[in-house]
Amino acid sequence: MNLLNGRRFVMVSSTASVVDPERPTEFLYWEADGVVWGSYTGDTVIHGRFVGTRDGDQVTISYVHALKAGGQAGGQSDSRVETEDDGRLRLVEEFRFEGDDTRHVSVCTEVVTTSEPTA
Repeated sequence: MNLLNGRRFVMVSSTASVVDPERPTEFLYWEADGVVWGSYTGDTVIHGRFVGTRDGDQVTISYVHALKAGGQAGGQSDSRVETEDDGRLRLVEEFRFEGDDTRHVSVCTEVVTTSEPTA
């Protein structure tokens, strides 16, 4: 089962930076046979890419992104996939940047698009 395939998430909290509720970082996930990859942008990031694996409710990825302030950042993360009461997925992620042993935590919630009825 490709649980994360085609799902979109937005960051709602992070210990590494203040999350802009108007323009939070947005993540698009793809998955095939336990391999996950995707992209992200928003908040402090111009564009970013990640790749990794999912085993059950655990996701392990490596990431790299270009910063709006200039330069790049990269690192590794381990996420736990949880299910909200309304059925949306939530990712609780522990991550660290390369060259820094500080552990950070972020929470991302799934964005579900509802289609409008056509007239």
